[in-house]
Amino acid sequence: MTAVPPLIVTQDNEFWFAAARDGRLVIQRCSDCGTLRHPPGPACPACCSFAWDTVESTRKAVLHSWTVIHHPQDPAFEYPLAVGLVDLEEGIRIVADIAGVDHDRLEPGTELEVCFVEHAHGEVLPQLRPPTIGVE
Repeated sequence: MTAVPPLIVTQDNEFWFAAARDGRLVIQRCSDCGTLRHPPGPACPACCSFAWDTVESTRKAVLHSWTVIHHPQDPAFEYPLAVGLVDLEEGIRIVADIAGVDHDRLEPGTELEVCFVEHAHGEVLPQLRPPTIGVE
């Protein structure tokens, strides 16, 4: 049993979770001024417009910062658990757990890519991993 609560999916973020289930990372973009935003929201923080569309991310990321969590532990995760803040190629930041990298080798500027894995409650969320060379 996990203490991780289920996701709260709203009309403002459902498109993002649907894309994640399809293995795609999409970014909300203001249709009026072109500002990208994450997390998704109803109005543009730059011009207050409610008009938006999405752009698909390349999923290429550079590590900005991270933490390694040891406690408290939840059975939904493997510990120690690294969680990173990355700069996406498109210019926004996201937070996700990091897998496939020795935590002692993490440093600012480490290149990562966003992939998708099943988490608690069967939900699909982003995970950061070393880039796959030559695979699209």
